[in-house]
Amino acid sequence: MGNEAKCVVRFGKQQSEGKALLETSEILFRGDFRLKIPFSSIKSARAAEGELRVQTAEGLAVFELGAAAAKWCDKILHPKSRIQKLGVKPAAKVSLLGDFEEGFLQELSEQTNAATRNKLAADSEWIFLAVDSQSELAQVSKLAKSLKGAAALWIVYPKGQKDITENDVLAAGRKAGLKDVKVVGFSATHTALKFVIPVERR
Repeated sequence: MGNEAKCVVRFGKQQSEGKALLETSEILFRGDFRLKIPFSSIKSARAAEGELRVQTAEGLAVFELGAAAAKWCDKILHPKSRIQKLGVKPAAKVSLLGDFEEGFLQELSEQTNAATRNKLAADSEWIFLAVDSQSELAQVSKLAKSLKGAAALWIVYPKGQKDITENDVLAAGRKAGLKDVKVVGFSATHTALKFVIPVERR
């Protein structure tokens, strides 16, 4: 999840207090009016005097964020890569189970050459499990037992599907004794949920 702040936003002739959310690839605002500004649509962004000023094709949006304005501006201008958001360290030992898009496999290969596909490697620091249905979540309990220390299990699942929902994924992880600690927009079509062994059990 991104950052969030209660603030006043000005957009054209509109002004409202509400909640602004800085997500991984867009800014959202919910108040008397709503805004959804994808990073890809932003022409310019700058922070000055506690304001984040975002220029879009539709007009200028001004977020009164105080001290957070500069931090938000930096995240907009320098968004993290997918691998950075997932937290995979250089040369990390990774296991991939299921089908993943070529773009992700390429990004991963640039970060580490210790990735194993379609089988669980011993002492994996990161396990990625791609699932398309609830039945595939049956693997989670077995994978949970293979985790050691701070190793993580990322479950990647499709957005907006009735066959498998976020609640299904959360339930599978928790039933296996894991704690969900992070959610990332994996792609335009998929979400990734991160699970780890609770600290008190490591």
